[in-house]
Amino acid sequence: MQIASTAADIPDASDIQSWVEAALRGAGVPSGRRVSVRIVDSGEMRTLNRRYRGKDRPTNVLSFAANPVPGLPAGRQRLLGDIAVCADVVHAEAESQGKAVLHHWAHMIVHGALHLAGLDHASDDGAREMEALEVRILAAQGVADPYRVQ
Repeated sequence: MQIASTAADIPDASDIQSWVEAALRGAGVPSGRRVSVRIVDSGEMRTLNRRYRGKDRPTNVLSFAANPVPGLPAGRQRLLGDIAVCADVVHAEAESQGKAVLHHWAHMIVHGALHLAGLDHASDDGAREMEALEVRILAAQGVADPYRVQ
């Protein structure tokens, strides 16, 4: 975990690790896979979002899947990828949506980890599957359904 933000309300590394592990378990990813998490500010997230998605604004979370290492058997691949989370955006979204900041953090970490596990929300079916899995994983962590209107 890397913290490149001075924002308040950044969860402990142990919470982040717990949410990543719960998401990967929930998605059926074999144990022992690694994920790096970088907490960034709005400026860095804006740069990443512009460079990799063509959107010139900060966003809440981005996931970057690791490329397989040529010649290494698939079962030996350990790094799934990287998650970047923008502390400023997560805090602002939690406030505007009337959610506990820590719960919104949990949602963003789980969401990012599920992307690394291969889930996507580009199609309606994919979105329904991913959201249902997020809700189950988060409920097991004591987090309310993030898609329920407050």
